[in-house]
Amino acid sequence: MSEQKWRVTVDRDICIGSGMCVGTASNHFTLVDGHSTPTSEVIAPDDTVADAAEYCPVEAILIRAADSGEVIAPQG
Repeated sequence: MSEQKWRVTVDRDICIGSGMCVGTASNHFTLVDGHSTPTSEVIAPDDTVADAAEYCPVEAILIRAADSGEVIAPQG
């Protein structure tokens, strides 16, 4: 049985470049041209990445289960 993977995307049209994601999960996000960019599109589950999606002030970060597409974060 394979380990679950997450797919991380950032909507660059929504992103305001606040840097909350980089401050929260610096191993997984970087700012490129003033917008958040995931360092990898598919990752092993990591609570700091889910936190970054939750903390994003404009909800530009979306995390889904790579296999099913189920939304992991943000919740709500």
